[in-house]
Amino acid sequence: MSERKVLNKYYPPDFDPSKIPKLKLPKDRQYVVRLMAPFNMRCKTCGEYIYKGKKFNARKETVQNELYLGLPIFRFYIKCTRCLAEITFKTDPESTDYAMEHGATRNFQAEKLIEEEEKKVQQEREEEELNNPMKVLENRTRDSKLEMEVLENLQELKELNQRQAQVDFEGMLDQYKEMERRQRERDQEEDERETKEMLERALVKRLRDSDSEEETEDAKDQSRKHTADKPTDILTTDRDTGPQGSSSVGVKKQKVESWERSVGGLGGKGALGSLVVRKKPADSACKPAAVAPRQAADTQTDHSGAGAAKPESSKASNGQPVASQYGSSLSLLGAYTDSDDSNSD
Repeated sequence: MSERKVLNKYYPPDFDPSKIPKLKLPKDRQYVVRLMAPFNMRCKTCGEYIYKGKKFNARKETVQNELYLGLPIFRFYIKCTRCLAEITFKTDPESTDYAMEHGATRNFQAEKLIEEEEKKVQQEREEEELNNPMKVLENRTRDSKLEMEVLENLQELKELNQRQAQVDFEGMLDQYKEMERRQRERDQEEDERETKEMLERALVKRLRDSDSEEETEDAKDQSRKHTADKPTDILTTDRDTGPQGSSSVGVKKQKVESWERSVGGLGGKGALGSLVVRKKPADSACKPAAVAPRQAADTQTDHSGAGAAKPESSKASNGQPVASQYGSSLSLLGAYTDSDDSNSD
């Protein structure tokens, strides 16, 4: 494998390079190359448009007996993509472009045609001037007249513009400076107004934060006071919680008064005494005069809502006391049930 990579090959002593046969190839031989269409063209056979940049497998050959400054000119053969008609074009080194030769027409070359016409006119004029010196003089006088006419027309236009538009440059500069000054003042006022608004927003936010902190502290103090009180204090005590709780205190007072009016106070002794009716003793039938004042006293205690009954003591038939002066309502109820049991017996 290493023999194929050598740089120096062996030549025998009797080697003669002139004896090697040369390969004879035709001068107009063709090569297959891959190229793109150099311009837009339209097929003459079917009218198909072939756009610039479309790729083709073309055949390339050297044009015989055509040179431009010693540069060879090449011809390319392509086929239409629709009807497979043959289209040929060749290089044009004189204008650094390609020239259409056969099978299609080139599109969008109006500018190129105009330039070619101008070049032809210029060449014809130069040829005439070389052969005829009087023609040269005529052309120069005609060109000078045209140039003078153009200059006169230009001067007239300048004078017309100066008469119609009299521009005061100093006034324009003063006006521009005044506009700049006003714009600068307006920008400064806007900046001051924005800074003032920002400061006011910051102050309002600071005041709101301080107010919210004070409200939270007041709420915490009130919650601590409420938790320190007993839950049943609302029924027995009338305590004022301050100016903020005046309405709630009034509602609580009304509830306590209605409760005491219907049932009586829970703290006093004998608060339910007015609701219990004492049973008459056995010998009360023979003493009707003594019972009437007692019933009147009981009705009086019912209307007044007093928490204590009239102090008196009596004994039932079985010898047990019914109530005492400072006995509670529950004791009176118990004595009442005991008297019923004794009578039934």
